[in-house]
Amino acid sequence: MDPVALERLIGKSSDALDASRLDPKAYALARIAALVALDGSPASFVWEVADARGHGVSDVDLFGLLVAIAPIVGSPRIVSAAAEISYALTDAESGGGDEAEAGPPGVAR
Repeated sequence: MDPVALERLIGKSSDALDASRLDPKAYALARIAALVALDGSPASFVWEVADARGHGVSDVDLFGLLVAIAPIVGSPRIVSAAAEISYALTDAESGGGDEAEAGPPGVAR
């Protein structure tokens, strides 16, 4: 699928970033926080974590995000999100992978 069309389809556009008045790093972290709160899909985590890394979000930033939102979303969501973020980071480091892969160890897909 065309990346531009995909971005429009899922509502990820520079217009939303501009309208938010957040810097790109804060915007990316906010989107990941929303995924955690909504128990987002693994593919969404891969997409958003890759985008966040492109805006300078570090592993420390991602850990800090989980710590900050844990009292709001609860432990089950944090544990689930930590596994998804770990998988997304591994996927990004390996340059992507076969979509049929099982995912992180111990996490059923």
